[in-house]
Amino acid sequence: MKVGLFVTCLVDVHRPSIGFAALKLLEHAGCEVVVPASQTCCGQPGYNSGARDISKTLARKVLAEFKDCDYVVAPSGSCSGQMKVHAAEDLFKGEPEEAAFQALAAKWFELSDFLVNVLKVESVPGRCSDTLTYHDSCSGLRELGVKQQPRALLAQAGATIAEMNDSEKCCGFGGTFSIKLGDISTRMAENKCVNIGVTGAKVLVGGDLGCLLNIEGRLRRNGDTTTRVVHWAEVVAGVNQYSESADGRR
Repeated sequence: MKVGLFVTCLVDVHRPSIGFAALKLLEHAGCEVVVPASQTCCGQPGYNSGARDISKTLARKVLAEFKDCDYVVAPSGSCSGQMKVHAAEDLFKGEPEEAAFQALAAKWFELSDFLVNVLKVESVPGRCSDTLTYHDSCSGLRELGVKQQPRALLAQAGATIAEMNDSEKCCGFGGTFSIKLGDISTRMAENKCVNIGVTGAKVLVGGDLGCLLNIEGRLRRNGDTTTRVVHWAEVVAGVNQYSESADGRR
């Protein structure tokens, strides 16, 4: 099974360890993983800003890079939603390329959804004894139905999840939303930080790096220098600060 890994812009630039975690999890599950070196952006920023021609150009590039893969997987509900929902159902609707993008959408999955519902993994390489709290990102939750999948994988790694109040509420990032409506975005992030603190968990986990960077930035501005903010894949794969392998070695 040839699986294309779409790394995402934010992961590539800000936290490559998430990409390596995704690679480790896919290979651990027996996949042949392809990571096109030329990949860049899914086109979502342009789409959200009304620059549809730019978004289309980038979407076509993604299609060309991953057309020969059996599946395409991304450690992001946001980018996955862009390709599975917006590119297929809006950007190219009624155009000659519509069928090609529908075919791409059918084989594109958010990482946790792919591991749980397609590969049906029953073991993961990472081990974690921490108590975590989980933030559900808007795109993954509302566009793709990603909710229990990452939690199931975290449980396989041994993590305990202390659910926060309003875990499904937006953190205020929303891509260009946080720029256009900064005051509202800041208040939403503040509310999220309060809810994290109430749980007593020292680790915040999520599935979209944009949300995690937004929340971490607010935590640090509030003087919280101890709460760790990580992608669930880093925990489940045992990378970054979760570098303990399944056999206990580091």
